[in-house]
Amino acid sequence: MDAVLETYEAADFTLWPTAGRPADRLLVLSGDLSPLEVGTAMAVLSGYNTTHERHDPGPEEGAALLRRLVSVESVTAPGGLRLRDAATGVTVAPGCCFGLENWRDWLHLLDGETPWLGHDPTPGVEHRGGLVRLWPDAERLAGPPIGLPLSELPRLLGSVRSTLAGFLGLVERWAAEDFPSALAAQLVAKLRADLAVSASPADGS
Repeated sequence: MDAVLETYEAADFTLWPTAGRPADRLLVLSGDLSPLEVGTAMAVLSGYNTTHERHDPGPEEGAALLRRLVSVESVTAPGGLRLRDAATGVTVAPGCCFGLENWRDWLHLLDGETPWLGHDPTPGVEHRGGLVRLWPDAERLAGPPIGLPLSELPRLLGSVRSTLAGFLGLVERWAAEDFPSALAAQLVAKLRADLAVSASPADGS
């Protein structure tokens, strides 16, 4: 289970260096990203939640953009959780408009509920006792689903939280390289709160 960010917003971004976008346009967030990949992630988050002049590069403009990101009511992160079954090769990617900030909604599976996981495609979800079956697309249930034991879900979500925490550690170092240290701290605090990274999934959503 990976926390992924859609990278469409990073196209033609010029306010700071970024990496090339992955072929599937999904960037896996973790503490192992390169500085350029962190730049890509921050370009996505900044561009998706604020407005800026894409062709006006420079540290002052970049700092202004990050300040606008810190000031938004709630950060929205295009993407979500991607579930992969290494044995079958089946991948359930987040649908459009789900948002990584809602990753803890997967906890509702433990209560027998079916959380909305986005659309186009809309992941298919079926409860089978202690097992949840997930298809990449609810409209096309062909092929094997991923069988997810509910007993494994807290561990998987705990791993997601750990990788997001690692990503935020990189964000703080990345921001402190070129921007005021106070802004770097504010940025990380904002993302930690809005992406629901602070508490363990076992503490609830």
